Amino acid sequence: MLIALLGQLPFDAFDEKDEGFDAFIPFKDYSDEVETGILEFKNLFEFTHQKTIIKYKNWNVLWESNFETIVVGDFCGIRADFHPPFAQVKHEIIINPKMAFGTGHHETTWMMIAQMEYLDFKDKTVFDYGCGTGILAILASQLGAKHIDALDIELPSYENTLENSRINNIGNIQSIHGTLTKTKENTYDIILANINRHVILESFSTLNNMLPKDGILLISGILLSDETLVKNAALENGFQVMETNRKNNWICMYLKKS
Repeated sequence: MLIALLGQLPFDAFDEKDEGFDAFIPFKDYSDEVETGILEFKNLFEFTHQKTIIKYKNWNVLWESNFETIVVGDFCGIRADFHPPFAQVKHEIIINPKMAFGTGHHETTWMMIAQMEYLDFKDKTVFDYGCGTGILAILASQLGAKHIDALDIELPSYENTLENSRINNIGNIQSIHGTLTKTKENTYDIILANINRHVILESFSTLNNMLPKDGILLISGILLSDETLVKNAALENGFQVMETNRKNNWICMYLKKS
């Protein structure tokens, strides 16, 4: 319940642990109003909290020491370039994430990949909104997509998508650094959006306009506690909910434009 309430503030990621949880918020979004909101929640729940500033740095050394391969059934395997190739998967992706999100380890990325197995990407145009490492864009290309635009507001994600596209010998991904305004006039057959609840809710209307009738929107980065909220917003913005998958505290929704 507390995570759900904090989700109404500009917190965009949570990491649950046995003794509590970490809530992440961009430094620029932390304000007196956020601090006041946290204190008000203490009238509802008994808890303590502390604030830590995480400096912007390259996490590569730590990542390499902890990175494990990921396999989604026999459909897709994700590894780093220092791991040996997989023996039996239909699609193999090499990811060196550096400071970008998206290795397949998180439930949201795993569910997006699992759902993509059942979508038809052949000769389709695809938009990867909040591309992170470019992992979903790369998989879309391997599944036969004609062209993919991969957009992220974070410069390291833009750079990492370029690098990972090259490593995987993908030539039809256009990596774009910026906000949704850079692509909102484009039309795509399929949109992939593994971001967070705030961005998805704010973008529903624009994403709808970027799809043709029966166009597909696959979304994740959404907490289980926000399922009803996001589902209702999707319906209000002209989408039909085709399928909802759940993994631990996260959901992935397969939507189609009505």
